[in-house]
This record gives sequence, structure tokens and C-alpha cells, in this order.
Amino acid sequence: MTTKNTYSWLEGDNVYLRPVEVEDSEAYYGTLYDADVRRLTGTKAAFSKHQVTHHLEAKGLDSSSILLWIIRKDTNEPIGDIELQDINGMNRSAGIRIAIHDHAHQGKGHGSEALRLMLDYAFGIANLHRVELNVFSYNERAIHVYKKIGFKQEGVQRDALFYNHRYYDSILMSMLEDEYREMYLQQP
Repeated sequence: MTTKNTYSWLEGDNVYLRPVEVEDSEAYYGTLYDADVRRLTGTKAAFSKHQVTHHLEAKGLDSSSILLWIIRKDTNEPIGDIELQDINGMNRSAGIRIAIHDHAHQGKGHGSEALRLMLDYAFGIANLHRVELNVFSYNERAIHVYKKIGFKQEGVQRDALFYNHRYYDSILMSMLEDEYREMYLQQP
């Protein structure tokens, strides 16, 4: 699937982010069954096309989350998705998750760029103070990327995921607004 860059929401050098719409349900459904992506995200559930359409309809009405495609600017091809979720205005916090859907697009910096775009939105426009994520202990590449971007490990949930006959730890990481600004915003 390719999409035209007629309504990018956040734009970087190599990728842009735009909302995942109900009209995208067929394409989004197609991203849910890559074995490696399912393993890296700990996804065990099976989804029907109807469930995906309903999920995207609900996301469109949910003010506590923002689900976006990650799209390569040079090809207008969706290569992943990113979500700011569980947005809590009172505590100025949210969770973040990301998935790059194809090996061909992994390891090229697209996910890092998408994360920085979403963090810029979270700490700038949305005025959040804290963004957190969970990553499974076997996803060493993601852990490396999150640390490089500036996330700090806060703790480990031992044996939090049972996947393919084994238990795995879930690592809690976060970034605070001051840490983001120190790393990414030019000081006058």
C-alpha cells in the first residue's frame, strides 16, 4: 500500500506521520501477522478484519490516544505505526509504542526518527511531562534504540510475558520533558 502525502501530521527528514484512518483498516490488518513483529511486540491475539475496523473507529473517537502511520517520504509507503496512548492530562503523562512492520525498513533510522517526532509532539504541543514505554528483554535492538534516544530504564517486571513456552521480563523505561529538551532543543 502506498499513500499520498496529502495530510502528513508530523514531518521529519525521511518519514512523516499521519493518522491511521478507518479507511486504512485493510492495510492495518495486513500488518498484524508478521511473525517477527508479533514476537517483538509480544502480540498473541488473533484479530479479524471486523475487529480491526472497529478498533480504528474507536481510536478515532478516543482522546486518550493518537495512532499514526510511519510513512517513508520518498515512497509514501507506510512502514510502521506509532501510538501515544493512555494520555493523562492531569498527570501530564502517556505511554508510547512503535512497530516497524517489515525487516526491509528496520535498522535504517526510520523508527528513531518517528519516535523523536512523536516525543517532540508529546513534550511540545501536548505539554506532557513524562512518556513511558515497556520493552521485552529479548528485544535488544529496541532497548539500544530507546537508550540512544534518551529513555532511562526505571525497572523490570519479572516474567511479565509468557510467549512461546517461556517467560520474559518487561523493562519499563521513561523520558521526562527536561531530559528531552536537554537532548534535542537548542539552548539560546
